[in-house]
Amino acid sequence: MIDALGGIAAAVLAIVGLTGFDPEGMAAIATIVFGAALLIQASTILTEYMQVLSLGAEESSSVSIGGGEGISAMFLVGAGGIVLGVLALLGIAPIALIAVAVIAFGSALVLGSSSVRQLYLTQTRSLQIVAPRSGNQLIAGQMASGSTGIQLMAGLAAVVLGILALAGNVSVLLSLAALLVLGVTVLLTGSTLSGLILSFMRPNATLTRRSPL
Repeated sequence: MIDALGGIAAAVLAIVGLTGFDPEGMAAIATIVFGAALLIQASTILTEYMQVLSLGAEESSSVSIGGGEGISAMFLVGAGGIVLGVLALLGIAPIALIAVAVIAFGSALVLGSSSVRQLYLTQTRSLQIVAPRSGNQLIAGQMASGSTGIQLMAGLAAVVLGILALAGNVSVLLSLAALLVLGVTVLLTGSTLSGLILSFMRPNATLTRRSPL
């Protein structure tokens, strides 16, 4: 839930900045917070993949990490966003750096939009539960599917707002609006990821190995 909390914090900071209270400072801090949230979300997804791959050689031989490029982009952009936010907070071309960070964040969301959905599909393929899927798992699958479209649209919107911020007269406001959209999106996808993880944490579930062909 830490990435979801990071999304809340970034959204709140963006709203405070939009009200007129130190917009540049709030935008810089929100950029740092969102970069950290993106790093945590990528780490969580990668950790869950490692859990699936650690089931055993026979199971993991047929499991691959889907959306690996998106996860890598989330790692790199998250770290880069933190650096850009710190530089902006220090007063080094804050408007331009925040706009660049927003564009990078949006691109990372677009590239990683299917990562949660791919994680769900990987879990259902590798964890062969004898009993039918529970209602929680079915709901988690629907949420994972919905988060893909939300993350894709939010990423595209952030890229557009970031480009307009680089070329417009109200750059800080556009960047704050983009950070608000990004924060809400990470909140939704973080909650979806948490629900997905919890739905597969059934202690009484019976796991079977794949039968050899």
